[in-house]
Amino acid sequence: MELLINNLIILLPALTIVSVSLNSDILTEIDKLQKVLGFSGRSEIVRAGIRNLLAEEKDRQNLSGDLFAVLLAIHDEKSDDQVTEMRHDYDKLITTHIHNKIDRDRCLEIFLLKGEAEEIKDMTKKFQSNKKMDHAKLIAM
Repeated sequence: MELLINNLIILLPALTIVSVSLNSDILTEIDKLQKVLGFSGRSEIVRAGIRNLLAEEKDRQNLSGDLFAVLLAIHDEKSDDQVTEMRHDYDKLITTHIHNKIDRDRCLEIFLLKGEAEEIKDMTKKFQSNKKMDHAKLIAM
């Protein structure tokens, strides 16, 4: 792709089009972000989100040794049993667990973790890749 500015030809990297299906609630939130944060369009917001996810993953992959961390997870109340099952897989890491209902049908889980980085990364990956989670974030200390 070429862009002509003041008689200079600037070569831009070709962007591959990827189709993504999003529900109306997410689109509404993306449109709000676009206005509030000044993004040029939905694609730019999606690219920024992917860049953030890649940076977080890189940071997580660099974790090693014993560490303390906080894992935050937001999920639909209907998935409480599934969260309990996943939590039990990592009982030895969890020093404190707080469950809080944040609105009529969503819950916040706060896990204070202490243990080997590889196990903490594994737990985080399990929560982040679970479709029942609205959001999961690891904060390593």
